[in-house]
Amino acid sequence: MRCVIAGGGTGGHLFPGIAVAEAFIQKESGNEVLFIGTERGIEARVLAGGRFPLKMIHAMPIQGGSIMGKLRALLALPKSLAEAMGILKEFQPQIVLGVGGYASGPGVLAAFLLGMKRAIHEQNVIPGMTNRILKRFSQRIFVSFEETKKYFPERKTVVTGNPIRKEIIGSTLSQEKGDRFTLLIFGGSAGAHRINTAMMEALASLQDLRSSLRFIHQTGKEDLDLVSKGYEEKGFEVEVAPFIEEMARYYRRADLVICRSGASTVAELAVCAKASILIPYPYAAHQHQLINAQKLVDRGAAKMILDEEVNGSSLSEAIRSLYHHPEEREKMEEAIRGIGRPRAAEEIVEHCYELVGKAC
Repeated sequence: MRCVIAGGGTGGHLFPGIAVAEAFIQKESGNEVLFIGTERGIEARVLAGGRFPLKMIHAMPIQGGSIMGKLRALLALPKSLAEAMGILKEFQPQIVLGVGGYASGPGVLAAFLLGMKRAIHEQNVIPGMTNRILKRFSQRIFVSFEETKKYFPERKTVVTGNPIRKEIIGSTLSQEKGDRFTLLIFGGSAGAHRINTAMMEALASLQDLRSSLRFIHQTGKEDLDLVSKGYEEKGFEVEVAPFIEEMARYYRRADLVICRSGASTVAELAVCAKASILIPYPYAAHQHQLINAQKLVDRGAAKMILDEEVNGSSLSEAIRSLYHHPEEREKMEEAIRGIGRPRAAEEIVEHCYELVGKAC
């Protein structure tokens, strides 16, 4: 079988797509996966020279941005749709899966126009605009949360959870805890300036723990120098990178994670059973990061600091509390472990096989 996965833009859309691609390849010898994305998305970097081929189209975001930006995106839609149709005609997939992001809309619409099987996956509790449109053109809809089913036709909607890459799932099998309390800090795939600056402010209040702490910090390109110098000046042991490719390795080493609360991040924390301090991105569509974080807090599975409240004082206090109370971290780890769905990718592939009419 051949499968096209359309979408990306951010890691939150791309990485679930990669997880499904891995499961699809593993399902049956000879299976092929092709990604459709854009040059401006994270897929252009992550998939460059990788195991999955990538074809580019000129899709642009319609939601958000200026009026002129939305107009340019609408004007680009016919071209991106024609490009997607050309790719599908050449590759001839049995199924097209949209995973959200700029390329998802043209990819799934092209499959509809060509009479190909098509499905979408929604990562968040409240669907984005693209999937609200594509639900009319999709034959299967996979969602990460039970609460999301109400936004889609019941007869074709399946709760699978959010797909997690094999390397992340594999990280749950072993731990690499060192002699120091290790904190893993990251924003989205491009970093988070607010988290970066708050962490730099917090270091002054954590000086008495300096010999006991180790940091791993993904900064994004813009804040790399700022963060590197901040740790160096305060004398903390740290690994700093603009982007972490091998996230599984660092999950294994982490005692505590400080991060945003996108759907993919939450799913990874759950599968890896990691205690976390969540700082929801306040401008996410439909406040989905706040909703994600609150779900975990309500279950005792995470701590949360609102973006407008995060600073050196609030962050250092939260870190200090969880450092001194390992029993609280253990309760959080146990609570979040119960939320994880490590077979989400395999379930999606099985449903795709059923949709195509091929025996699993």
